[in-house]
Amino acid sequence: MSEIPARATGSAYPPDDARDGSAGGDAAGGVPGTPPPGDAMWQSSPPGSIYDYIKVASFSIGPDGLIDQWSLRAEHLFGISADRAVGMDPIEVFIDSDLRERGQRKMAEILDGREWTGVVPFRVPDETCGPRGRRGLAEVYVMPTRTPDGEKAAVCIVVDVRTLRTIETDLAASQAIFSQSPFGFLLIDPDLRVRRANQRFASLFGGTPDDHRGKGVHDYLPRAEADRVSATLRRVLETGDSITDMHVTGFVPGSEERRHWSVNLYRVHSGSGRPIGVAWLGTDITARRAAAREAAAARRNLALLNEAGARIGNSLDLETTARELLDVVVPGFCDLATVDLYQGLLVGDETPHGLADGSAELRRVAYASAVSDAPFLGTGERVAVGAVHHYPFSSPCAVALRTARPRSVPAEEGGLVQSTLAVPMVAHDTVVGLVQFARTKGSEPFGDRDRDLAVELAARAAVCIDNARLYRREHERALILQRSLLPPGDPEASGLDIACRYLPGNAATGRPSEVGGDWFDVIELPGHRTALVVGDVMGRGLRAAVAMGELRTAVRTLAQLDLEPAEVLAQLDEIARGLGAPGGVQQATRAARRPREADLSEVYLATCVYAVYDSVTRRCTFANAGHLPPVLVEPGENALMLDVPPGLPLGVGGEPFEEVEVELPEGALLALYTDGLVESRDHPLDEGLQAFVGALTDPAHAPAHRAETHRDLEDVCDRVLNTLDSHHGEDDIALLMARVQGLPADSVGDWTLPREPRSVGRAREYARAQLLSWDLEPLVDTTELLVSELVTNALRYGEGEIRLRLLLDRTLVCEVWDSGLVQPRRRRARDTDEGGRGLQLVGLLSAAWGSRRTPRGKTVWFELPLPGGETGLTDPAEALLSLF
Repeated sequence: MSEIPARATGSAYPPDDARDGSAGGDAAGGVPGTPPPGDAMWQSSPPGSIYDYIKVASFSIGPDGLIDQWSLRAEHLFGISADRAVGMDPIEVFIDSDLRERGQRKMAEILDGREWTGVVPFRVPDETCGPRGRRGLAEVYVMPTRTPDGEKAAVCIVVDVRTLRTIETDLAASQAIFSQSPFGFLLIDPDLRVRRANQRFASLFGGTPDDHRGKGVHDYLPRAEADRVSATLRRVLETGDSITDMHVTGFVPGSEERRHWSVNLYRVHSGSGRPIGVAWLGTDITARRAAAREAAAARRNLALLNEAGARIGNSLDLETTARELLDVVVPGFCDLATVDLYQGLLVGDETPHGLADGSAELRRVAYASAVSDAPFLGTGERVAVGAVHHYPFSSPCAVALRTARPRSVPAEEGGLVQSTLAVPMVAHDTVVGLVQFARTKGSEPFGDRDRDLAVELAARAAVCIDNARLYRREHERALILQRSLLPPGDPEASGLDIACRYLPGNAATGRPSEVGGDWFDVIELPGHRTALVVGDVMGRGLRAAVAMGELRTAVRTLAQLDLEPAEVLAQLDEIARGLGAPGGVQQATRAARRPREADLSEVYLATCVYAVYDSVTRRCTFANAGHLPPVLVEPGENALMLDVPPGLPLGVGGEPFEEVEVELPEGALLALYTDGLVESRDHPLDEGLQAFVGALTDPAHAPAHRAETHRDLEDVCDRVLNTLDSHHGEDDIALLMARVQGLPADSVGDWTLPREPRSVGRAREYARAQLLSWDLEPLVDTTELLVSELVTNALRYGEGEIRLRLLLDRTLVCEVWDSGLVQPRRRRARDTDEGGRGLQLVGLLSAAWGSRRTPRGKTVWFELPLPGGETGLTDPAEALLSLF
């Protein structure tokens, strides 16, 4: 076949002197390259032979120069059936008019017995192709022959030159693709043997392409992989289904590196469609697979970091933050993990001993495992969660703590763990603890990329843990501050039995929360009166606690001035407005007039209810600044909310506060509280208030004895908190409850004295008689002396009638009332002064003294401790001598 194109490059007809060429010898001696006649054998060309592609046609010419036989392949080549072709003159039918003369001459020579080979242009008459017909180029081999009658004839063999050119081009292209392909190219026969290999394949597996002929896949791949590939090859041969991107793993000669290939397989057919093998096109993807593995690891690590950012640090609890870290890394990054934190930092020691050299004690705060429940250390020592321990100085964990760099921990002999990383937790250049990540046997050991990821995870968790540690420290300090500002224990008050409860938000919910600004207070006032205060600064944290402390201090100061409840709240409102401005209330007032400066001022708002209870009259005066209404429970009646005008919160300003006076029956229960008790996200305020009122409703009358009353009040507090457990939780809770125990009438002595000098002596007589009736003889002399001084001052400096009142409860209180508005002022008398020592004497002999305004004047009072108490009486004689 390789000679056909060469002959086809000649002229259409050979020169005349080439008539007697070697072709005649071929005819006589047989086809070159065939066995001698004695060795000749008959064999049929199998389907898919070269003749299927060349399409050789034949026909014969009779002695008359006309076609007398026409083969089927001639029909296919020329498109003319045998019925039409037989009897035609081939020169007249197929040759153009300008070549017919030469054609007739050649036909005569052929019929004269000469062989001839040449390339002849022809046309095929075809009505659909116009008058010139369909054109072609044929290579013709003409062999002379004789008819049975002995006449000369010819047999013609015709090949379409264009088919030859196509085959030539296809072969050249196939050869170029096969040999020049950058991929490994194999042609595997039906016996799964290599029929042909290209140079690329040979360069990988050694030798020349011919050295690989006859080899099978077992010569290149491990047994298990070769069996899998062989089964796939058979399936492709049987079904004809192509295989794309099949991954094959093996080794190349002279290398122990595992290689990976991507192989495409498809079945190859002959020209007749018969399967003749499988084409194997393979490319080395080892580097690509490694890059894909690296990219997948990078994506996995990035996803892990994203998850860590989303899940770590959602809580300000140290242990919870440590567990969040382990929830992220197990099992996504490792099989086992532990978190150890320095014990000194956990307990609040800022510079614990041994922190710098890694020898300080640590506490195991978290542990997680995907394969085992046993805690682990690189030394084999077992540490339980919550246990305090330390690492040996020379251990990898201690080295990691000292150097603040990750270290690999050797695996235990025969243990489950094969690879461990000890990573210090560094936050703000300070090592706060250690994380150990471990992988068990069967998992891939930690690499450099894993080490970097472990450091990043530990650093993120360390910052969150350090923030949680700092928050815990600040939270504890704020709680200490807040609790230091609350009344210690159950306060005492005249004419009231008091029980109180304070629950921070975290105590109510079991979750850490910021300190709030709730507070309550019980302040004893002169005349056996008591101020009850409950307030709530809006906001959370240390800022709210500090504001609460300032307001509480202000309330106590204003209460000692014995101001009316509405006036106390008005002064508190001014103070609250000044808390957010550096210059105080005046600066805050100016800022309120200038909107830009008002935006820069920090706003402090608070609600507060202030009540003053008089144990003598059992009347209570309320003033409210935006707080929830007090609740009153009268004996045998249902609880009800008192209608006290709420007013505006403290810090808003601009509106006066109103007062409401309520007479409280004996045994009545008064409750003051903050919104944390009755309001939550899940329950509206109205529902909480109704639940609170229902919990306070008590049909039974008050107990008769004081001790029983106090115990009953404690039980009421507990019952209320337990009943409202489902209604509160997010905010602090302050609850102040007071049972009314009015001062008995026989504990009060009250007299009105005319404005005359004799009233001084009468006042002494009334006081002596009353004290003797109360069996307080040790107080008679001191009381007479001080009553005489106060009544004398009322006569000298006061106005109107004089009123003397003695009150006996936990102490003895004496009050002198008059209509004058001038408040007494204590001064130090000189040695030469005859007077001016009365109030000094009152201050020396009494436990406390003072004065307050009343709606119709003023009251001057003093207080004496009862005999047998912790505070002894001052000797009047010594007090008098001390004045001179």
